[in-house]
Amino acid sequence: MSLADVIEQVPLAQVFPGADRLGPVEGAPPAAAAYQGDKLLGWVFLNSDAVNAAGYSGKPIQVAVGMDSQGRIVGAKLMKHAEPIVLIGIPQKKIEDFIAGYVGRNVLDVAAPASVKGPDVVSGATVTVMVIGDTMVRAGVLVARSRGVGGAAPQTAQARREIDPARQGLESWDELVGDGSVRRLHLSVGDVNRAFAAQGDPRAAERPEAGDDDDTFMDLYLAELSAPVVGRSLLGEGEYQALRQRVGDRPAIVVMASGRYSFRGSGYVRGGIFDRFELVQDTSTIRFRDRNYERLGDIAAGGAPPFQEVGLFVVPEGADLDPAQPFTLQLLVQRPVGALEKVFLTFELSYGLPEKWLKPIPAKAETAAPDGQTLWQRIWMAKSGQIVILVLALALLTAIFFFQDVLVRHPRLTGWVRFSFLAFTLVWLGWYADAQLSVVNILALSNALVTGFSWDYFLMDPLLFILWSAVAAALLFWGRGAFCGWLCPFGALQEFVSLAAKRLRVPQLAVPWGLHERLWPLKYVIFLGLFGFALYSLTSAEHLAEIEPFKTAIILKFIRHWPFVLFAVALLAAGLFIERFFCRYLCPLGAALAIPARLRMFEWLKRHGECGKPCQRCANECPVQCIHPDGRINPNECITCLHCQTLYWDEHRCPAMIQRRLKRERRAAMSAPPPAGTQPAAPPHGGT
Repeated sequence: MSLADVIEQVPLAQVFPGADRLGPVEGAPPAAAAYQGDKLLGWVFLNSDAVNAAGYSGKPIQVAVGMDSQGRIVGAKLMKHAEPIVLIGIPQKKIEDFIAGYVGRNVLDVAAPASVKGPDVVSGATVTVMVIGDTMVRAGVLVARSRGVGGAAPQTAQARREIDPARQGLESWDELVGDGSVRRLHLSVGDVNRAFAAQGDPRAAERPEAGDDDDTFMDLYLAELSAPVVGRSLLGEGEYQALRQRVGDRPAIVVMASGRYSFRGSGYVRGGIFDRFELVQDTSTIRFRDRNYERLGDIAAGGAPPFQEVGLFVVPEGADLDPAQPFTLQLLVQRPVGALEKVFLTFELSYGLPEKWLKPIPAKAETAAPDGQTLWQRIWMAKSGQIVILVLALALLTAIFFFQDVLVRHPRLTGWVRFSFLAFTLVWLGWYADAQLSVVNILALSNALVTGFSWDYFLMDPLLFILWSAVAAALLFWGRGAFCGWLCPFGALQEFVSLAAKRLRVPQLAVPWGLHERLWPLKYVIFLGLFGFALYSLTSAEHLAEIEPFKTAIILKFIRHWPFVLFAVALLAAGLFIERFFCRYLCPLGAALAIPARLRMFEWLKRHGECGKPCQRCANECPVQCIHPDGRINPNECITCLHCQTLYWDEHRCPAMIQRRLKRERRAAMSAPPPAGTQPAAPPHGGT
């Protein structure tokens, strides 16, 4: 939705009371002048036209805002959003009331360091309203600066700085804190109680935090890791190099805290979003999700105190944070004032790397910076090392499949190759690179094809893009087994769990064929249900897609709210007794891949005429029971583990091959010359 659409759809009185007409949409950021007759009253703008207004859903929350010639908000209207918490659980009127709370406030005052208190945060929709409030104000500031509203003027250019990579060495914890490389925010119980009392809400003042005033409520430390000395000192050389290899030059911060208040918050355990803090730099606001977070242990710097929580946060791809410029961490502290209602306060911690880690940007270097590269191209360059590893792994897997007839004649080697590749898939591809494909990717693609396809969105994650491309090609050659049997981290985890169960002699349950055949369709029903929901609401479908435990077990490594962890563990526990239980009966991604896999062009898996008639050895040993009693392999269920192919060529386990070996040995024995020194047998019946 553009500002022009807003102007046509919304009565002018709702966004700019007193105005009788709007001028054309123009300027940067785009805005339409509001007039009363010939008198200019102010401007109407759309927050998402000026700043990144993506909310919890990842889609922009669009608010039309009217601002007078002094920078005061005179009207605002929520136009469009896809926030699941509002669509499902929070009345939209609460969000609209929150927006109305900004009417009468001056964006230049609200954005100032000593900021005017904003409207109360809506409990249960913290992230959504934080995005709305921030983007309304910051978009207003940009419009004000571009139009000279309220005397505002464009910021004067400051001397540009950049990280100095030549500075090397290590510093102790005391040195890092002493020179400002690590900044501290200490909140005592008394500090928090006094702040809530001063807020003016008697409900919050009547429920003070328990304990002495001097007790620690939260002791938080913050550091930006772009300066090599700071990063190496806090993380250690190995961890720092791993970080840089993983994210390239993208900025990252480390947050360390102790006390009774956690910086992670309930939004993290519910849905993987950190709703208790954000970074603010000029008009940019940066929030973090689970995919940007890694939990750390102890800090490597000498003399560092122990912390209850240490988190490494990588600035999301596409977010705008200049590590050489100051920024602010805003901490949101909440206090329950009712069964379902909370009151919130914001505390700020300013941060800026010390000048000794920076250097001026030479004029030539500034003009020589590469331009013309899109964001996704820069991301691919930053992840070039991971891309090379993934491409090599895919090339190896392709060779395994093309030359499988040679490999499977050596069962022990085949077992070690498969074990090693699955270990790579689980540890590197899944737990390290977070490259776990999901049915959500398919739902998002189908939605994009309907609403307006753009390659840029899908190119933002190079590993997932390469994986999907490889899986799409593999579907034509081998079906879904290339992914499900070799490239799915959760599938690999299930296989290792099953292997451990067999080693520990856990009894394996053989599902009767009749029941097994009727349980197969469950995953197809689940996928079609999700696909149908996605046509109606992609947000609802993404919530229902939590039937996939991939996010919990692979992306978040089981660090999540307990119901999600319990569900994932229950599925793995079922796999102790029925190998790949989730793959067989519940996986919607496997079902989605099986449908186009019916178009595959080749049949690679060999069968003997005796298979199923009467031999059932392959069927009995198939890890997912994809072989029918008549010997046919169901390609929709096959994971291409190659176990049946090792049996196919095994002259000591496959009955058909055993018979051929015995015949060959008998023929060889009959045609072999008699040993030296022996007399030929006398002809029967005395013949000569």
